[in-house]
Amino acid sequence: METLKVLHILGVVIWVGGMFFAYMVLRPVVNQLLPSPPQMLKFWQMVFASFFHWVWLSITVILASGLHMITQMGGFRALPFNVYLMFAIGSMMMLIFLYVYFTAYRKLKRYVAAEEWESAGIALIQIRVLVGLNLILGFVTIAIAILDT
Repeated sequence: METLKVLHILGVVIWVGGMFFAYMVLRPVVNQLLPSPPQMLKFWQMVFASFFHWVWLSITVILASGLHMITQMGGFRALPFNVYLMFAIGSMMMLIFLYVYFTAYRKLKRYVAAEEWESAGIALIQIRVLVGLNLILGFVTIAIAILDT
């Protein structure tokens, strides 16, 4: 069970830490250094292409390790309330990411390729808002995990 916990936490660190870095550190710098929409939007498209590979890996590890730990705890009927909360919030985060990846990010790529900068900017704003929401949900989930121990 300890190995599963380590893998689970590493997945969370990569995903939530990556969102924090992108949202709180990288975004303000990019906004200052790349003021023109074409440069900025191309940059973010490339950043997301790289980061989303890590998110997919993190989600896979988080989900597999979490479900395995739930099984070891006796299944969904025997869980403490905090584990239900973490599972529910984590599931919401994954669904939000799926929307970001399959809808907003695809729009961003399509609009950047077509050089439709205004539409690409709107897609980027949508991604930013959803990443911000997921970051908050990630912090709440981490707090639930820590406060229960």
